[in-house]
Amino acid sequence: MTRRIVNALVAGVLAALPTLSPVLHAQVDRTKAPVLGPPPALHLPPVIVRELANGLKLLIVERHNLPVADFVLVVPTGATANPADRAGVADLVANMLTEGTATRNALQIADQMAYLGISLSSASGWDATTVRLSTPTAQLDSALALLADVSLHASFPASEFARVKKERLTTLLQLKDRGPAIASLIYPSILYGKDNPYGRPAIGTDASVTAMTAADLGTFYHTHYVPNGSTLIAVGDVTPAEMERKVTALFGAWARQTVPVVAVGSGNVASATTIYLIDKPGAAQSSFRIGSIGVARATPDYFPITVMNTALGGSFTSRLNQDLREDKGYTYGASSRFDMRKNAGPFTASAEVVSAKSDSALIEFMKQLRGIRDTIPTNELSKTRRYLQLELPSAFETTGNIAMRLSDVALYGLPLDYYNHVVDQIGAVTQGEAQYVAEKYIDPSHLVVVVVGDRKSIEGPIKALNIGPLVFLDVNGNPVQ
Repeated sequence: MTRRIVNALVAGVLAALPTLSPVLHAQVDRTKAPVLGPPPALHLPPVIVRELANGLKLLIVERHNLPVADFVLVVPTGATANPADRAGVADLVANMLTEGTATRNALQIADQMAYLGISLSSASGWDATTVRLSTPTAQLDSALALLADVSLHASFPASEFARVKKERLTTLLQLKDRGPAIASLIYPSILYGKDNPYGRPAIGTDASVTAMTAADLGTFYHTHYVPNGSTLIAVGDVTPAEMERKVTALFGAWARQTVPVVAVGSGNVASATTIYLIDKPGAAQSSFRIGSIGVARATPDYFPITVMNTALGGSFTSRLNQDLREDKGYTYGASSRFDMRKNAGPFTASAEVVSAKSDSALIEFMKQLRGIRDTIPTNELSKTRRYLQLELPSAFETTGNIAMRLSDVALYGLPLDYYNHVVDQIGAVTQGEAQYVAEKYIDPSHLVVVVVGDRKSIEGPIKALNIGPLVFLDVNGNPVQ
């Protein structure tokens, strides 16, 4: 009986196809490429601001179409605040938030998350630590209480830390065997120096993690996790009055205190382009990290830089990827980015290149870094701006997306309606502005070039290019002969 019904349904669909097909063909002229209309404006719901007596800010966005809510607690501290001898402590603190509190152990936290059907996670970056919660509103009270508990009452139990510490040391050991990881760790240490917070690995080193204790995590946590300067973002099926009441009850006792100011130096501007070669014997590919110190997030050149870098290496159809991947076949992907932080983060062009083409790839890298300083053709500029404009709405599809995007608003002091104007700001970038920022921030004569690969096979060809002197380092970034 069931099979006859299915067969009848399939026959009905197939019978309808000849009728529908001419209609569809009549509506689409397949001899012409589709013409894009103007980019749609992005209008987000208003952001409501509240502030508790202890200085904790609330950013609230109401979206009542689904009975869910997402929260992000943004604490403005991260790897930049790591003490010089305790690199990695901020990241380990964030990882340990859900490993135990004064009243719950790790298993109890995990069990409650599963019972409530929520997700709760934490992570640390350079400028901030975020604690994320996604919950059905039916479980809102219990979920928020758990968020507050792991954020305010983390206990860093010694037994759990011993396990996490062992895992981190294992990870660090594994990274020393991976060319891309070696390149990414050594590159910033050359740009900024190991005495600069930006020059030390955010995940730590063998020495710093080995020396670290649970007490070190507690000290960092109680020093830097404070309400003044922090922001709790709430997006979803909530109301401002409800959020202010609930958050005050849970976070109101969080004590305000002074946070130490962390100084970040300007780093080292290369006097001339220099190639730093790290030997990885027998490597089938070479890992490239090329660039210089970039700009802070507060730069007035943000949108011209974004457009210029997207054309250079910020999309699949960018110059670097089209050249090194599509045209030459040297790599599976090449890209570039400006890592904009509270202070000037690095500009980096990167790729993993088949070893035999290391010198050829370096030639192409330098060609593109020089070429982007010329005027970007009108059609390329238009395509790049449109790409950025049309991808923007996808970043706001869910309540969680919106909450994470508002994290930047909270952290970098952007206007509350910032994202409503991004489409226009991108569209307003001119050829002159794109060329200006390329000339200002990308100087091919003052670059740090880090290459991790088989020295025996790549040293000679790279040296013959005469791009700059070669300096040889070990996998820890120390000079070798």
